[in-house]
Amino acid sequence: MQWLGIICLSIASCVTYGIIHDLITARICVEFFTIGHPPIFPTQDPTLLGLGWGVIATWWVGAIPGVPLAIVSRIGSAPKTSTAQLLRPIVMLMTFSASFALVMGCAGFVAAKNDSVFLAGDLAVRVPHDKHVLFLTDLWMHCASYFAGFAGGIILILYTWRSRSPSAAQTKAEQSVGHGAADDADSRHR
Repeated sequence: MQWLGIICLSIASCVTYGIIHDLITARICVEFFTIGHPPIFPTQDPTLLGLGWGVIATWWVGAIPGVPLAIVSRIGSAPKTSTAQLLRPIVMLMTFSASFALVMGCAGFVAAKNDSVFLAGDLAVRVPHDKHVLFLTDLWMHCASYFAGFAGGIILILYTWRSRSPSAAQTKAEQSVGHGAADDADSRHR
């Protein structure tokens, strides 16, 4: 059942992140969702758009790294990594993704404000001109989140695989023995 727990944790984390992210970006520029996305939700309400797109656009982002993460966490004879052990690294990944999205959103805002980036083609016509900068801000935030999520997911998968290797397990065991010996020596000196 740990396999399924790891996959569900990955999906639930991404969906939670996606909802929070989209609730914020829908308030920055609702046109990013109403014009820049297919018309799945016939509403202009940023809360409903954030909730709907937060689920639709991210569940698969959690599933793609979640399956290999479950595999590298549980396969083989090396000590298994549990769902609970992956909670902290996944929260750290979501925190990094949010920070990266914020930084890139600010960069996109500045770049759009200075006309270094701009909307072109059909979007330039359909998005009201006074919303171009905010539309691009949202676009940069979303691209940054996807990039950070996928890159971070790959890093987490590799880290988890490597941490289960026999040499990593031996190092952990030696460190715990070393800490225990140091604690014993420290208590004898008191």
